Amino acid sequence: MKLSIIGTGYVGLVTGTCFAEVGHHVICVDNDAAKVKMLQAGGIPIYEPGLEELVKKHVASGHLKFTNSTAEGVEKSDVIFIAVPTPPQPDGSVDLSYIERVARDIAAAMTSYKIVVDKSTVPVKTGEKVTETIKRYCPAKVEFDVVSNPEFLREGFAVGDLMKPDRVVIGVGSQRPVAAMKEIYTPFNAPIIVTDINSAELIKHAANSFLALKISYINAIANVCEAAGANVQEVAQGIGLDERIGRRFLNAGIGFGGSCFPKDLSAFIKIAEQIGYDFKLLKEVQHINADQMDRFVKKITDTLWVLRDKKIGVLGLAFKQNTDDVRSSPAIDLCQRLLKDGATLRVHDPKGMEKAKAILPNVTYVEDMNDVAEGCDALVVATEWDEFKQLDLARAKKGLTHPILFDGRNLFNPAEMEKLGWIYKSVGR
Repeated sequence: MKLSIIGTGYVGLVTGTCFAEVGHHVICVDNDAAKVKMLQAGGIPIYEPGLEELVKKHVASGHLKFTNSTAEGVEKSDVIFIAVPTPPQPDGSVDLSYIERVARDIAAAMTSYKIVVDKSTVPVKTGEKVTETIKRYCPAKVEFDVVSNPEFLREGFAVGDLMKPDRVVIGVGSQRPVAAMKEIYTPFNAPIIVTDINSAELIKHAANSFLALKISYINAIANVCEAAGANVQEVAQGIGLDERIGRRFLNAGIGFGGSCFPKDLSAFIKIAEQIGYDFKLLKEVQHINADQMDRFVKKITDTLWVLRDKKIGVLGLAFKQNTDDVRSSPAIDLCQRLLKDGATLRVHDPKGMEKAKAILPNVTYVEDMNDVAEGCDALVVATEWDEFKQLDLARAKKGLTHPILFDGRNLFNPAEMEKLGWIYKSVGR
């Protein structure tokens, strides 16, 4: 099929590229001329495992094209996906100005029937507003359908998630676009759920909020474990084997972050408030997440006493492994708190250092993780990169003034660390 994707961020670029991989003809639209030029040459502006190779492959095959022109994307496509940012506003609600702008641009360019698909994460009732906007600003007054098709991609695993999705959700206001939407997704061999538009829009916020809740729950359990002398990893294993619960998202740590969970949680609380429901449960999820970082910082200050003029090595800057995304990263938050208390930092991340430099200009960036500890008073693990499990502990111990390691992601075994002579502080163990 002929598809266009408006917006080439994580969602738009991965979606468009994977659609090209299964044989669709895709035009990706972005108003950033420099980004479009990079993509036309086969480069990508983000790190996402497996994505760059697919972009190069399908730029070369002709199945994947990039342009600055929304009109071109609309004219040459039967189905138009909106994948632009929906950033948070100060009160936690969603800024829909990008969605509104794109809806107007699509309307201005439409001269025949089109299916317009909201791929961006949006509040319930957004589909109605997009429909109203297109009707208002379409000079040709042609027929169209608006569809909600939320994404469920995890940064660092996005290509695999799209190529082998758990489910595809299609929210419609009529049956007319259903066949085309099913045809788009048939090559992915996933269950397709057809709902009304409002339900589809709620599914994404409900899913992300539940996952955030699950993380905060295990972090609260970790605090109980510390007080009781138990091991949160063993507790998580014990409850996670219950198929009603599952083991995923039961890893205790310093809290969740990134561009989705905090934003979507705040948005869902605000959405509920606007329709008359006080979602107190999700407010507590936010509170536990913030408290988790406070507790971890307290562990560091309780052990090191005064942080001023202490040198601390930090492993991890991205909000999670397998990405260079440092937006709303707990690791960045931790660094900023340590800096505020007067510490100096040596930091390393396998992929996130370049993007972190704009946020943390006054730290020392170290290319080799095994050099981070050199001359430091303590070492901190802030992101769960698998590479960090291979840290040369003997070399790190030799480089530190004291063998102190604060493991915010529970990568090492406490008993083994104690045998090796470390002062080792983890989460919930």
